[in-house]
Formats: sequence, C-alpha cells, structure tokens
Amino acid sequence: MRHPFLAKTLAVTATVLLLGLALARIGFLVDERQSYQAQAVLSVQQSHAGAQTLLGPLLQRQCSESWEAIVGSGSERRTEVQRRDFTLTAVPSLLDVEATTQADLRYRGLFKVNSFGARLVLKAQWADLAALQAKATQAQAQLRCQPITVWIATSDVRGLRGARLSLDGQALTVRPGTGHETLAQGLQAELPPNWAAGIPANQQVALVAVIDLVGTAALALVPAAESTLWTLRSDWPHPSFGGRFLPTQREIGDTGFTARWAVSSLATSVPQDLVNPGAKKLALAGMDTLAVEFVDPVNPYVLSDRAIKYGLLFVALTFASVALAELLARGRVRRVHPLQYALVGLTLCLFFLLLLSLSEHLAFATAYAVAASACVLLLGSYARHMLGSVRDGWLFGAGMAALYGMLYLLLLREQTALVLGSVGLFAALAVVMLLTRRVDWYRLTAPTPSEGLKAT
Repeated sequence: MRHPFLAKTLAVTATVLLLGLALARIGFLVDERQSYQAQAVLSVQQSHAGAQTLLGPLLQRQCSESWEAIVGSGSERRTEVQRRDFTLTAVPSLLDVEATTQADLRYRGLFKVNSFGARLVLKAQWADLAALQAKATQAQAQLRCQPITVWIATSDVRGLRGARLSLDGQALTVRPGTGHETLAQGLQAELPPNWAAGIPANQQVALVAVIDLVGTAALALVPAAESTLWTLRSDWPHPSFGGRFLPTQREIGDTGFTARWAVSSLATSVPQDLVNPGAKKLALAGMDTLAVEFVDPVNPYVLSDRAIKYGLLFVALTFASVALAELLARGRVRRVHPLQYALVGLTLCLFFLLLLSLSEHLAFATAYAVAASACVLLLGSYARHMLGSVRDGWLFGAGMAALYGMLYLLLLREQTALVLGSVGLFAALAVVMLLTRRVDWYRLTAPTPSEGLKAT
C-alpha cells in the first residue's frame, strides 16, 4: 500500500464513527430508562398522591339578595321577585404556618420516587370581618346569608390523612369539600351557630388548623393572606426552592433543611383575587406559590446521560494517546492495528453501559468506581500486549485512570464543568503539540515506494 498512514487514519476514523453510533444507542437506552422513571413517578402519584399545593384557611359566606321589581309595560306590567346569589370571602390578615416533612421513599421496581409525609400547623388571624358583611344593592331588598364556613383547598385531596380545626379554642366539625366553585378539593368546617347572625364588622377571629397530608416530589403554599409567614423543616437534604417567592432564610445540611418565607399582599394579587367575585375562575395551578421540590441531585440517569455526552471526546483522547505512543516510540512499541483501536473503543463504550446498569443497584459513586476500575484494569492489561511493553501498558492504564477521574470531576462539578473541560482540553492539546513539535509530517505521510522499484 502506497499510503499506509492515510489508510490507517481513515480506518481509525471509521472506527470512531461506528463507536459514535454505539454511544448514541446507549444514550437512547438512558432516555428509555428515564422514561421508565417518569412512569414510576406517575404511577405513585396515581395510587398515592401527587405534588401538594395548599390554599387557606379562608372564611366564606354564601348570601342571596331578593327584591321586587316592576317589569313590562301597559297591560303586561307586573311585579316579580328577582334574586342575586353571591359569595363573600375574607382572607386572613396574618397567616403563620409551621410545617415539617419526612421523606417517605416509594419504589416501582428499580425506580425510586421521592414521596413525603407532612404536618402543617396553620394559625390564621382576621383583624375584622367587614368583608363578610352583606350589603344590599337594591332598595328594600332582603338579604339572607348561610352560616360562615372556613375552608382549605388542596391540589390532591387523596393526600389528606387528617385535619383538626379550632376557632378561638373551640373545635370545629370538619367536612370534605370546600364549597368553592372551582377550588373544590379540600375540606371545610361550619362556624358555631352563634356566628350565624349578628356578626359585628370589627369581630376578631383566631383559627388554628392542623393538617396531615402526604404527597410526591413537591410541596407548595399559596400566600392567601395580607401577611404570610411560612417556616418549613424537613429531613430531606437536597431541596430545590421554586414558586414565585424564594425563602428569606434557609439552612441546608446533611440531615435536612429549614426554610422561612415572608410574603406581603403588596407583592402578590392572590388575596385580592380571592375576595373578588371573579375568583371563581381561579385554579391552584395558576396562583403564586411558595414551593419546594424534594430532588435527588445524584440521579443516575441524569449523570449517565451527561457522561455519555463526553463519550466521543473520551474515545478521541484515548485514540490520540495510542497514536502518540506509536508515533513517538520510534519502533520501541508494536504497530497498533485498527482492529485493536476498535477493541479499545468498545471497552470505552461498555464503560457507559456498565455505569448505567450498576447505578440502578448501587450508589452512583460506587457504580462509577466499579465500572471505571474494571475498564482501567482491562485496558491496562490489554495495552501491555498491544504496545508490546509492560511499562507502556501500565502507563496507558494510569492515563486512563486519570481520564476517568477527570470525567467524574466534570459530572460532579456541574456549575464549573465548562471551565474545567475547556482547561483540560487546552492542556491535552498543548501536550500533543509539545510532543509532536519535531515530527516531520511530510515524511510520515509520504507514499512508500512500490514493490519492485528501487530508490535512486
């Protein structure tokens, strides 16, 4: 062959492309496992309870206004009774919530779902009940109002495990449903009979609600008060705070976290929207919330997917190391066949498959250590024979160990992965340029004389 260097380069390039297809297939497998994880979460939500959002407590009063009106003219002139039904709502002037959650992990096969149990103590105060005073809009109208009720809405009522409500120290009877047209899921309680009539506008109210509920993945509170304070303590060490308002204070440790929120009605329109008659169109999903998600930062599928994104770069750096060993050894090592390049590349691809499968049964760090150690030992042992030197084989294995260590660092340092990766690549390129600065590339790529011809 007149151009052996070019032929070998093309063969190795084709090998890299085929390995890229293998890595893509492993990537599809990761996506498939992620979809199974999502199905496991959905399965738990369907049979247990989903993410929980809590709204309330609020005071509500159903009223009607009726009056006589003259309609028609002439012989068709008549008097008929007309009626208007309306709802009055009073939001607390102060809502102070103390909540605690405990992790309650659920499994669907191999897949873990982050569920939780929670207890919330809601202390609500109303400075007055002027918002519940019905006012006639027509002259000589008659007003009739139902007893005042207090209600609390939840996004998934299946998660309610218990509730106790007390008004000024007096226990209330809890019933299902809220009585609200659209925010119907939750609970309600009717205030004592002496509240049914003659409520002064300046009446102050203090209500305490203790709610036990379970949910999956996330917990949120709607700031439905003029001033909302929420203190949340949890044994989950990896919170992700979301919603419309971040905590004013937070403490996160290995054994859990504590977070505190403080929100004024000046910062959210929720209290006004609830008092407004148009609030019938409201839905919990569209309201401002204080929220936390119970996430798992060491998600094996996310980390495996990120690792595979470095797969081709991993293969390219390894092949470049082998090629440099061939180029710089000057006959001290054997020539490496393209098939041997392919076997080394397949080992690198199998590392990602091993990582994915082992991480479903072991902690990710342990799975990574086992998969990387197995591949380093195999590649180091094979390189001894591929390069024809024990020393070069162990050096190659040490280089692979360093490469796996660099990859693990990139996976853990998500925020600094770009700068670490770019600096590492720059360093690798600098080493290649330094080692090959004296190579005569024209001589290396020159065609070999044909057989039967003599050099003149």
